[in-house]
Amino acid sequence: MVKKMSEETMTIREMCDAYDVTPRTLRFYEAKELLSPIREGQKRLFTKRDRARLKLILRGKRFGFSLEEIRQLLDLYYLGDGQATQYARTYEIGKNRLDAMIVQRDELNEAIAELESQLEWGASLIASANTNQRVAS
Repeated sequence: MVKKMSEETMTIREMCDAYDVTPRTLRFYEAKELLSPIREGQKRLFTKRDRARLKLILRGKRFGFSLEEIRQLLDLYYLGDGQATQYARTYEIGKNRLDAMIVQRDELNEAIAELESQLEWGASLIASANTNQRVAS
C-alpha cells in the first residue's frame, strides 16, 4: 500500500523537479487554493489531480492568464456538464488573450522599427562625427 501511494503522489521536491517550479511557488498556489495536496504533518503529497492542475496553471500563466482566470477555469471542471462550460469559457478567455497578445506584438514591432530607425540615425551621426574629426586632424 505504501508503494502504491508513493506512485500516485509526489513530494514537493519531486513536483519542483518535475515541473521546474520552486517550493515557494507550490506553497503559493496551495495558499490560493489552486492546489490541494494531502497534508501529512508538515509533508505535502501532491496527487495526480494536483499535477494536472499544475500543468494547467503553468500553461495559463505562460499564456498570460491571471491566477483568478485560471482558478475560474479550473473550478468549472466540477459543474457536471461534461466540461462544456469549462471548454467554452476557456475558449473565450483564450481568444481574448490572443487578441491582446496580437495587439501587444504589433505595438512591439512598431517600437522595434522605430528604435532601429533611431539607431541607424545615431550610427550615421557617429560616422559623420568620426569623419569630421579625422578631417580636422
